[in-house]
Amino acid sequence: MKLSNFNFDLPEQLLAEYPSEHRDEARLMVLNRKDQTIEHKLFKDLIDYFDEGDVMILNNTKVFPARMYGNKEKTGARIEVFLLRELNAENRLWDVLVDPARKIRIGNKLFFGEDDSLVAEVIDNTTSRGRTLRFLFDGSYEEFRKKLIELGETPLPKYIKRAVEPEDEERYQTIFAKHEGAVAAPTAGLHFSKHLMKRLEIKGVDFDELTLHVGLGTFSPVEVEDLSKHKMDSEQIIIPQGSAKTINDALDQKKRVCAVGTTVMRSIESSVSANQRLNAFRGWTNKFIFPPYEFSIANSMITNLHTPKSTLLMMTAAFAGYDFVMEAYQEAVKEKYKFYSYGDAMLIL
Repeated sequence: MKLSNFNFDLPEQLLAEYPSEHRDEARLMVLNRKDQTIEHKLFKDLIDYFDEGDVMILNNTKVFPARMYGNKEKTGARIEVFLLRELNAENRLWDVLVDPARKIRIGNKLFFGEDDSLVAEVIDNTTSRGRTLRFLFDGSYEEFRKKLIELGETPLPKYIKRAVEPEDEERYQTIFAKHEGAVAAPTAGLHFSKHLMKRLEIKGVDFDELTLHVGLGTFSPVEVEDLSKHKMDSEQIIIPQGSAKTINDALDQKKRVCAVGTTVMRSIESSVSANQRLNAFRGWTNKFIFPPYEFSIANSMITNLHTPKSTLLMMTAAFAGYDFVMEAYQEAVKEKYKFYSYGDAMLIL
């Protein structure tokens, strides 16, 4: 499979700038692999496809308000700083992206907040836009983290051209988010409402959780035609023992096991035993899934509609079949489904 196989025409107006008014009323395209059929539903109709004992695997990562704006010392130039990951808590070292990067060199200081209450010094260049910052802050670690949250804003993807609005803080976060560490939302999970989850629980559907802290690599473009040469960024995952057991039991009983999102699918496919069972795991994954690929754990999947040439589209095509997915995407464009993080969803059975 080549990169050009995953290109398609996506009108700009189909990139969702806002989520649906109610979480569970986004549109849902249902793909049945066995029958090769496509149905058009609402997300809350999901309940019709699951029964007692089926398992849905959720990613409980929590989005951190990772985008900050500071001013460069002396010139006062406005600089965007995107927090990627904490490197050292004690020394307050962070791996970040800066924009515009050409102005930011080792030794520069950046000032944040109206009162310049937070200062950061650039101590290393990591990539063309990447820098290592040491934050200088008088106060405890807890106060420092509180200050980051106060000064940061919801890290909406760059393709959303509007300014961040107060509602984004809630809507760009799943209702089951628990463990802070993601700089992008696991978007398939955004469609679950408390009401829908309660109805699924009453029907006997089990929810199991794992954690994959989504990094910016999820948006990194693929720049090589030969997909085998593309390198994914590493992301941290935690699969608890209890979740692994429930999922394996469901597989033994031939139940439906649904990966809610590409992040969940990457996580579970990164920790599979030789006899096709899920292992508990704590570590990092840079797994890249594209066709052809043999999946071991999930037999159904919920995912959003992805942009052309994205690694997320490639994984979806690997799961549902390349021709079937590309046909479904043409249909989605024709039916004016909304794409990407705040867009509509797809259920693959």
